[in-house]
This record gives sequence, structure tokens and C-alpha cells, in this order.
Amino acid sequence: MKRSLRQIAEAVDARLQGDGTVEIEGVASIGSAAAGHLVFVGEEKFLAQAMDSRAGAVIAGEFAAAASGKPLLISRHPKLAFARAARFLQKADSKPASLHASAIVHASARLASGVIIEEQVVVAEDAEVGGGTRIAAGCVVGRGVRIGENCRLFPRVVIYEGTILGARVVVHAGAVLGSDGFGYVRDPETGCYEKFPQIGRLVIEDDVEIGSNTTIDRGALDETRIGRGTKIDNLVHIGHNCRIAENVVIAAQTGISGSVTIERDAVIGGQVGIGDHARLEEGVIVGSQGGILSNKILRGKGIVFWGTPVQPLKQYLKQLARLAKLDKQR
Repeated sequence: MKRSLRQIAEAVDARLQGDGTVEIEGVASIGSAAAGHLVFVGEEKFLAQAMDSRAGAVIAGEFAAAASGKPLLISRHPKLAFARAARFLQKADSKPASLHASAIVHASARLASGVIIEEQVVVAEDAEVGGGTRIAAGCVVGRGVRIGENCRLFPRVVIYEGTILGARVVVHAGAVLGSDGFGYVRDPETGCYEKFPQIGRLVIEDDVEIGSNTTIDRGALDETRIGRGTKIDNLVHIGHNCRIAENVVIAAQTGISGSVTIERDAVIGGQVGIGDHARLEEGVIVGSQGGILSNKILRGKGIVFWGTPVQPLKQYLKQLARLAKLDKQR
């Protein structure tokens, strides 16, 4: 289903220059664009290339206001407008509600209008799925799970009982949500480990995206919570009782121990390890392969931390320079 450029301009709050009746069916890079595609330019040096491409229209900043040759959408934040345009075009291609014959849906489960259930999905008793949500092949939705409106679960996602997902949550293939935390008590006499109760729940707030093969544990006695708008990459593990606030970004292969608190707008690089009960305050940035000790508190909005154990980047770089100088002296 195509949308006119005028409709897209209204949807992304951009200023239209040129023919608003041009029909757009998708987005693309400048090099791969065809006549029905929309491309974006974030820097003026790429504008000529975009205007000479096969694309039907271009999203660009104010620097393109005097350009001609193609219809333009002018935005203060062209990359953001481009992302919103892509989402708007995807919504236009929605499919009618359906329940595949091979799916197993318990009689007590509640499916709202517009829900799509694909092949071999299992939806257990008392589960609830909001309108417009799509659950792909092989997913398992446990007992009492609540899934909000317009969510997307890709193949083989497993959601344990009692887990709550807000609206517009995206969960990529193979993710496991709400499994037991890694909590054991050691018997000092026998040396054996006995399981500590894992009876809490997991709450995923609105607009969260969770990458492939990521695992997030339920709370032990209370809850694990992922805040609104947080984006979690592939192969991330988040332990029990963690509190991740709004608009946090966590890159691939990061491991977060139990009872960690990460405040809003923090950025966590790839392969970061975070010990239990650590706290990252608002806006902290941790570089790739950083190691954060248990109970450590990182403070400073916009401050970059690096190394193992982590320290402010300037301090870390000074230490590297001193080590290099010592090596040279040797």
C-alpha cells in the first residue's frame, strides 16, 4: 500500500517542497533506491548524490531548502523523520486478524481484534493479547501473560508466566522473557546449593525493543522492570530484580547481574559486565568491554567510563599513555 508524500510529510511533521502527490512505497539507501522510495540526507555533502539518485523523494535538513529536481521533505532532524516515515509506511501494510490452524490457544485466553497468531504458537490459559499484536511462528506465551497493543513477537520467543508487556513492544527471535533468576543458597554443611524462590515477575513497559536471543529474568520475590523506550540489543542478559529506567540503550553481549539499577538515558556499550547491586545514574555512558564491580555507583550525566574496572575515559587514556611511555623506556 502506497502513501502520498503529502501524507508522509504530515505524519513526520516535515515541510513539503514540490509535488505532494508523488507516491512512496518504502525507504531505501541512496545507492539502492528506486522510483517509489524515500531516502534521507543528514549532511549537505551528500545532497547532490541523493538528488541524482533514482529515489522518488528526499528527506533532508534546512540546507536543502534551495535544492530542486526532486520533491523534498525538510526537517530539523532528517534521520529521525526518515525513521518515522519508515514506521508510517509499515503501518500502511498491516494485515487482517488471523489465527493459524496449527496454533494452540487456550479457551480462557483473550485475543483482541486485529491479533495475528502464526504457525505453531502456544498461548496458555488466562493470557491476554492486545489489539494489532502479531505473534510469529513457534512462540510460547505462558499462563497469565499480558501483551499490550501493536506488539511484535518474532519467531521462537518464549514468555514465561505472569510477564507483562506494554504497548508497541518488539521482541526479536529466540528471546526468553521472565525465566527464573540465578539465585541459590549454599548449605554450609553439605556444600550443596538450593534454589532461592524465583516467584516475582517481569514488566516490560511501552515502546521497548528486545534483540534476538536476549534473556531477561523475572524478579526473585518482587519484579524486574524495563522502562519505557529502552532498546536492548542481541545476546544481552539481564538478571533478576534489575531496574532499567526509560530510554536506556544496551548493546550486544552485555551481562547485567541481579539487582542492578540503571537510570534513564544511560548508554551501555557491547560486552559490558555489570556486577550485582551496581547503580548507573542518569545519562552515564559505559564503553565497550567495561567492567563494573558489584555495588559500584557511576555518576555523571554524559560522562564516559571505560576499562576494567571502569573509570572516567580521560583518566583511562592517561593511564594507557603512561603505560606506553614506560614500555618505551624499557
